Amino acid sequence: MSFRTSKVYRPALNRREMLLRSGLGLGALGLNAVLADDDRSINPASGARFGGTAKRVIQFFLNGGPSHVDTFDHKPALAKHAGKRLGETLTTERKTGAAFPSPFKFQPYGESGIEVSELFSRTAQHIDDIAVIRSMYAQVPNHEPSLMLMNCGDSVQARPSAGAWVLYGLGAENQNLPGFIAMCPGGLPIKDTENWQSAFLPGAYQGTHIDSQHTQLSRLIENIEHPQISTPDQRRQLELLAKWNRDHQSQRLDRRLEARIQSYELAFRMQAEASDAFDIANEPQHVRDRYGEGVHGRQTLIARRLAERGVRYIQLWHGAGQPWDNHDKIAENHRKLAGEIDQPIAALLSDLKARGMLDETLVVWGGEFGRTPTVELAGDGASKLGRDHNHYGFSVWLAGGGIKGGTVYGATDEFGFKAEQNPTSVHDLHATMLHALGLDHKKLTYRYSGRDFRLTDVHGNVIHEILT
Repeated sequence: MSFRTSKVYRPALNRREMLLRSGLGLGALGLNAVLADDDRSINPASGARFGGTAKRVIQFFLNGGPSHVDTFDHKPALAKHAGKRLGETLTTERKTGAAFPSPFKFQPYGESGIEVSELFSRTAQHIDDIAVIRSMYAQVPNHEPSLMLMNCGDSVQARPSAGAWVLYGLGAENQNLPGFIAMCPGGLPIKDTENWQSAFLPGAYQGTHIDSQHTQLSRLIENIEHPQISTPDQRRQLELLAKWNRDHQSQRLDRRLEARIQSYELAFRMQAEASDAFDIANEPQHVRDRYGEGVHGRQTLIARRLAERGVRYIQLWHGAGQPWDNHDKIAENHRKLAGEIDQPIAALLSDLKARGMLDETLVVWGGEFGRTPTVELAGDGASKLGRDHNHYGFSVWLAGGGIKGGTVYGATDEFGFKAEQNPTSVHDLHATMLHALGLDHKKLTYRYSGRDFRLTDVHGNVIHEILT
């Protein structure tokens, strides 16, 4: 007797399905524990948290490297030695010459009497709420690695950005908006978008880029509006897709699928809430006037509205089109650039304080490095009236969120070449920011490729002197 058998198609088992179906599923139990440890997209880190002061961050990032000796680190010795060679100086990328005094006037502000340049005279009205770190240093005098170091904690390898780490550590407050938003008018070159990436952290923690040079919502946020179907039809489409995904998920142990489902839901919910959050027409005219006209006034006001709605990390880029990289004509260029953001920054600090939000909002200002106190020279030896990159010493400042205002921490030498008193690394800055947010930088880790990574790598000390 012969029997005819028909072939039945059976899809090949992947490793997870094999573990699930063999040995009564005991292998899957071990795999599930590993996945629970590796996939933090649903449950944020908890072991690193303690009672911090700040709940969110608004960061002004001045792309290109603002000059510390022309903004928040007054050096009278440069005027005394103007036009003179300063002896042996530190090596920078380009040839520099004699001492180049600041073309801007400095004066003391507030009860603390901290000196600030006229470039930031409006921001200086809030100096008693600001802690200035004058002893920052980076690793190299090149833009790309220094941008990565300041934003991601590593100047060589692609790592999760500070915003991604904060969102991973604290989770999201608003389920209808991204927890990490980077507003960069015009955007950066593709190679620089790694500055708001999530790298090996789950994709849910990556920064959402907003091209804030636009005013229409559909151009501010790509694909925020469906070009063809109505919202009710889109809702039904999304529900069907979710059903298929959950049927697929029920037979597998891949938690990344849950993160994908959540990303679709977030994108749909954003269509309603984002239109309100980004529409500054809802603000009274006197408030809009206070922030000033132009893209930077608008994006700073939007930042306050996002902070009110629970966005954890808001990064405001300045200098994407015309960076602070002023190798020549620094008096003209720095004045123009500072004029675009001094008023918005001051307005934000006033607004946050008036609304009772400053104590819970950490405001950070700075770039990737500073600039030389000596003048940069052209190929023929003539002065370019600008300054070269200087990673040996520069300034950043912080305000709100548990920061001790009216404070100066550290110092560069008498000319501003190098951090001498309390040299402060970028890892120290990140550790301090995380501490203000109630996150232990040594415990905020993520296991990847057999190692526990963190924003501060194996470095970093909290600067308690600038904390309340």
